[in-house]
Amino acid sequence: MIESNYFKFSLSMLLAPMFAVLAIWTVFWLELRLGVNFNEYGIYPRKLLGLQGVLFSPFIHGSVEHLYNNTIPLAILTLTLVYFYQRNALKVLCYGIIITGILTWLIGRPSFHIGASGLIYVLVSFVFFKGVFTKYYRLIALSLAIVFIYGSMLWYIFPIEEGISWEGHLSGFITGLILAKFIKTTIPESKKYKWEQDDFNEEEDEFLKHFDENGNFVEKIENEEKDTVKLVYHIKKTQKED
Repeated sequence: MIESNYFKFSLSMLLAPMFAVLAIWTVFWLELRLGVNFNEYGIYPRKLLGLQGVLFSPFIHGSVEHLYNNTIPLAILTLTLVYFYQRNALKVLCYGIIITGILTWLIGRPSFHIGASGLIYVLVSFVFFKGVFTKYYRLIALSLAIVFIYGSMLWYIFPIEEGISWEGHLSGFITGLILAKFIKTTIPESKKYKWEQDDFNEEEDEFLKHFDENGNFVEKIENEEKDTVKLVYHIKKTQKED
């Protein structure tokens, strides 16, 4: 597949980030509207009932600040995933939510773990490591951009701040690395110039013919045949009258 067909934007790509953002805001709005708290549907580690949070926790947030902090990264990273890894986007999102949730359930503290931050760490980790693993120049550039924008998030996979599920962050980071390693991605073929092709013959190249064996430029003046205009005169003789 050529590069122009692989990295092609369409309006349908906006559906994924729009749905993700709409989902988390709708759940929070329902909590306010109904006067209920959905935190008990989050992940509660090593409790059988706490496994329900594997599916529900990414949509539940404890405050407006918590919700707002996750909204913009979730939208940007989901769009990035869909644009650069369109064929694997759904697989990464589904596996990312499930594996991150299970790991959090295994290693987390005895508390309810909620929020989309675990999925955000999946996306950051996957996009970064996948670009490195593919060694494709555009995806490597994307990996560097991810490091520049979200590199500071790495600190939050450690227990440096109270009230933050660092276990969920760490689980998401590990999950993204695993998915980047094992999910196969189709990479477009880079455009090859004529001199990069295997059957390139230097002796037949018109540009290289202007250089001698020492690399000195030699101007070649080609004798071009000029079109000539041939004029033919017809002389008509007239008889003189006596």
